[in-house]
Amino acid sequence: MSDFSNPIFHDADKAREWLEARLWPQGPVCPHCGVVDGATAMKGKTARAGLYQCRSCTEQFTVTVGTLYERSHVPLNKWLAATYLMMSSKKGMSALQISRMIEVTYKTAWFMCHRIRESLSDEEPRCWQALQLQRQG
Repeated sequence: MSDFSNPIFHDADKAREWLEARLWPQGPVCPHCGVVDGATAMKGKTARAGLYQCRSCTEQFTVTVGTLYERSHVPLNKWLAATYLMMSSKKGMSALQISRMIEVTYKTAWFMCHRIRESLSDEEPRCWQALQLQRQG
């Protein structure tokens, strides 16, 4: 069985559960107030899978908040597949090849590759640099 046949690359719910287990080993962490395991899973017909509400600050969040996967309409399993392909390739991988392998458009694959590469940069975002300069001055 190859690594790419793992269910997290083909099922969005399994991908979400896998990411939650890696990022939240002690339970959900609110990205707004930082409370650990103080959230309730939202249930019902209108709530999407993986949506939580913090009992402290009452904000809603998912596991993707604060990650490169945030605010994307691309399913999480395709994000994990693209990330896996890019990280496991010795010489890198083009957006065209990724688009063929995970079955998305070239434009979507290019966007995903750009976000993944940007998240790997060592530099802090400019907004953080400006904030640090303000605090020092």
